[in-house]
Amino acid sequence: MLLGRGSLVINTGGEKVYPEEVEVALKDHPDVHDAVVVGLPDERFGQRVAAVVAPRPGATITLEDLTGHCRGRLAGYKLPRQIKVVDEVRRTAVGKSDYTWARSVLA
Repeated sequence: MLLGRGSLVINTGGEKVYPEEVEVALKDHPDVHDAVVVGLPDERFGQRVAAVVAPRPGATITLEDLTGHCRGRLAGYKLPRQIKVVDEVRRTAVGKSDYTWARSVLA
């Protein structure tokens, strides 16, 4: 079990999702260079899982590719419902995921 800061836990349909766990599954995809996962407001579920993903050079990534890849690694409610592909995932000065930046990119 991966534990992150409580404020970052995504609550979707009453289920808790740790962003780090989804990030690990996404980064396990051969075409993914980096990823940051956040919760976005969702009318039906409270929050939905969303990811900002940077592909490896020359690679193309789709939500379908990533969902298929993650399906065997994560419970269905943890799968990203939305992705934004970017050239580079922004990190904080100490190399941690920049969740505020990721939310602004997805908004």
